[in-house]
Amino acid sequence: MALKRGVLLMVGLISLLLGVIGIVVPLLPTVPFILLAAFCFARSSSRLHAWLMRHPWFTDALQDWESKRAMRKGLKRKAYVATSISFAISIALVPLLWVKVMLLCMVTLLLLYLRQIPELEE
Repeated sequence: MALKRGVLLMVGLISLLLGVIGIVVPLLPTVPFILLAAFCFARSSSRLHAWLMRHPWFTDALQDWESKRAMRKGLKRKAYVATSISFAISIALVPLLWVKVMLLCMVTLLLLYLRQIPELEE
């Protein structure tokens, strides 16, 4: 059991790090990594889980997701805009056609996934 908690703690810490990096790096999604970190911390470290759930950057989105499996309209809109802009920049900068097509497929799937998430009023 201690090994499982240790692995979950490491996965949670790595996910949190990737999520924070994803705030500023295009193509690295923030929300899935933060959700994964919350999941891992809930099963490995009550202290880190409580800290993440109270963190001002993530608390509203995490609590909405945890209790209602939904996102607020404004956050969803920001996710659409940030995703679209970061992928558009990446597609414009990449010289290889096959990479552009792959990025276009990825952004399409991501936007379709975002679209199916239920919305909460502000």
